Amino acid sequence: MAASSIDDVIASLEKIITECIATNSRLGYFAALYLKVTKSVKDGIASGQFEDGEQMKKLDMIFAGFYLDAYAKWMKKEKPSGPWALAFEQAEKSSVLVLQHLLLGMNAHINLDLGVAAVEVCGQQPIATMQKNFDAINTVISSLTYQVLAELDRISPLLSLLGLHATNNSPLIQFSISNARDGAWCFAEDLIQKKGEDYTQCVVQRGATITKLGNSLVQTTGFVRFTVWLIHLFEWKTPSAIIKTLNEYEKKKIVINKQ
Repeated sequence: MAASSIDDVIASLEKIITECIATNSRLGYFAALYLKVTKSVKDGIASGQFEDGEQMKKLDMIFAGFYLDAYAKWMKKEKPSGPWALAFEQAEKSSVLVLQHLLLGMNAHINLDLGVAAVEVCGQQPIATMQKNFDAINTVISSLTYQVLAELDRISPLLSLLGLHATNNSPLIQFSISNARDGAWCFAEDLIQKKGEDYTQCVVQRGATITKLGNSLVQTTGFVRFTVWLIHLFEWKTPSAIIKTLNEYEKKKIVINKQ
């Protein structure tokens, strides 16, 4: 499933989605979400809206490779990184909300993979050389937020009940993509200074921390747990139908401020 272009990434994601629809597998939820982001990045590169389009292409391919490799390992009964193993294990459970499945994927891919991918893209260059492109991804994600929320509202009509717990410190309530990306950047700044065994240990330790965070996304307690149960009661139950809905994609103009 190695990708040599963004079109290869898109083709690999579409293959996963097709397979998951055919097998009614929840593994297709994150793939459908990721396909939206990848297509939006491709559109942004084509229209020259990133500071360094070639660098963004490289980041997109390397970053996607972590997910595609993790998925391929899981399908071959091999063990991927801790956060991905957790996300894939939870996909076998019908009691987990669609939102939780998506957050588990984002937790693994943003909180662990993104920092490593950024360091690999930079090579011997300072990490600061890609900060503008890195930050621009937030704009891409923001441009898709309302579309994804609208889809989730159809799939999970009582999802807004989580808003009743806005002040609760549960990671499920407080998870923020923006904060995750900020954390990924800090991780990359630390990791790029490491070499050899120190580099490996830094990644391993980060993986353990992110796996723990992932567990907290599904292990809810108290009123939050009851709310999750209630939301799930009225949520769609057919994975193939959910994947098809999440797989909708509308081209939107992404405006990136390069200044």
